[in-house]
Amino acid sequence: MEIIISNNSSKPIYEQISSQIKALVMSGKLQPGDPIPSMRSLAKMIHVSVITVQRAYEDLQRDGFIETTVGRGSFISAHHRNVIHEEHRRKMHEHLRLAVEAARMSGTTLDELTRLLVMCYEEDCQ
Repeated sequence: MEIIISNNSSKPIYEQISSQIKALVMSGKLQPGDPIPSMRSLAKMIHVSVITVQRAYEDLQRDGFIETTVGRGSFISAHHRNVIHEEHRRKMHEHLRLAVEAARMSGTTLDELTRLLVMCYEEDCQ
């Protein structure tokens, strides 16, 4: 598992860690039951504090992406499918919000926006 930290990012390091692990889960690169590095091991690999990794893991556990068992370690949750579905819906909602905002700014009507959405849904709207 490769995590890349940017010191130039406005996003806190713990959020960079958790968002990259979420992305690996959502893309299917990490599957239910897959182990993830211990907090100490990941902290050493990416040269950050164990406390920073702990915060990221706590967020991931709270959001349902990982399960941690004392003495065994942390694993991708077997119950994360609903979490992934909700995360996709959240991202979709944000993209649609931005599309609506752009449509309003450009004077696009709701009918035109709806037609564009249907066209993109039914075809590849690249």
